[in-house]
Amino acid sequence: MRLAFFASVAAVYTAGFGFANPAMADMAAARAAAQTGDMRKLVFHETPQPVPTAELLTLDDLPRSLSEWQGKWLVVNFWATWCAPCREEMPTLDRLAADGGIAVVTVATGRNPPAAISRFWEETGIANLPALRDPKGELGRGMGILGLPVTVILNPEGQEVARLVGDAVWDSPEARAVMTALQAP
Repeated sequence: MRLAFFASVAAVYTAGFGFANPAMADMAAARAAAQTGDMRKLVFHETPQPVPTAELLTLDDLPRSLSEWQGKWLVVNFWATWCAPCREEMPTLDRLAADGGIAVVTVATGRNPPAAISRFWEETGIANLPALRDPKGELGRGMGILGLPVTVILNPEGQEVARLVGDAVWDSPEARAVMTALQAP
């Protein structure tokens, strides 16, 4: 009985946020969707966190920046060619990107030669992800990436709203529910 009362209060409270601020309703729904499976490891920040500016490189040494994806929800995965859990996780990120609903970017942090990244892509069948590099670990250090893999979710303003340390199945029903909730109008 008490549980039903608190559940109804929570529903009214959440609905109230939906009318007052659509972004809050998206975050509330995303948090609710992240209660099962690997998404339980997804930690949402109370307030969006700034992301440092850092120049990333393509495999051809062309400069890129995360700011290119501003205006969209963005999943950023920090990984390395030598990371065993990354080998399992990367194909799930590739399938999430193939859905086209949310942008997904990978950042190979530290020493990851372009040839090794290309070989990793080929061996794991990656076809839908940009291969970006952070060779000096500038972005990784600036964001406090201490181990790999780490995946962060950025809002359309380019701020970090959530972080998952370790690997996850990013094309699971739970992950897709989180992504759908974040993109809800």
